[in-house]
Amino acid sequence: MKKWSKQLTGPSAESHQEVTGKIISFLSIATIAILVITILVFLTYQGFALFTQDHVKLINFLTGQIWKPGQNLFGALPMIVTSLLVTLLSGIIALPLALIVAIAMSLILPQQVYKVCQPIVELLVGIPSVVYGYVGLTVVIPFLQKMFGGTGFGILAAIVVLFLMVLPTMTSMTIDSLNAVPKSYRMASAGLGATRWQTISRIILPSAKGGILTAMIFGMARAFGEALAVQMVIGNTTVIPHGLTEPAATLTSVLTTGIGNTVMGTPANNALWSLALILLVLSLAFNLLIHLVNRKGAHHS
Repeated sequence: MKKWSKQLTGPSAESHQEVTGKIISFLSIATIAILVITILVFLTYQGFALFTQDHVKLINFLTGQIWKPGQNLFGALPMIVTSLLVTLLSGIIALPLALIVAIAMSLILPQQVYKVCQPIVELLVGIPSVVYGYVGLTVVIPFLQKMFGGTGFGILAAIVVLFLMVLPTMTSMTIDSLNAVPKSYRMASAGLGATRWQTISRIILPSAKGGILTAMIFGMARAFGEALAVQMVIGNTTVIPHGLTEPAATLTSVLTTGIGNTVMGTPANNALWSLALILLVLSLAFNLLIHLVNRKGAHHS
């Protein structure tokens, strides 16, 4: 009798499994949090070493236009301007085309076409960045040489390569946003006599606006943090560009080319860590913007 009583009143096997699951989840979250905090603290410490140990003024670092670490000249403004320029332009160019493709695939073309194109878009999202960089070297650079002369390396080449990289990502996320709009909205619009384009422009797009903006910002965040593909085509010249066909350098391209040629603890190496800290701060700004857009979209919905 006592045995049956314990079985009825004691915790069940499912309860033990739930407790075990909570413990594992908590440990996993704590591990991730510790790793992220460790990375942030380490990068912040290394990034401020240039200002605390080498006594370089922060304002001079952010506004200086000459980057010559060998001469203790650390002006990061050209890389910051170029990084933001290529990111914004590639994102602005990619969004309209991504939106058109997403609307066609999810709302206009037959379902059979969608089933064929969707895996292709997802495959393009997963292509390594070095492949896009190689395409830039073998296709984009020669084309720009014929069109504008010069070497072909520069901001325009980087914009084209980043455009090719972020377009599949924006398209895939935009398709998901459009498909997330309830079908009842479309049925109600059709029941009121609206045409398909009226339904798309006045019902579906406004309802998916938050997801579309998130897709744009996410694509731009990926473009901003891209290193290898940009480094292969941009020319890596640390000057403020005065034209789209001029060679330039981004934060990521300077980091990848310079980090292996400096000694840990030297001013040149500390300057690269400072660039990495700027890159982290701006990347966090992109992520914060994504959360703000999602929150605003959820509030309006």
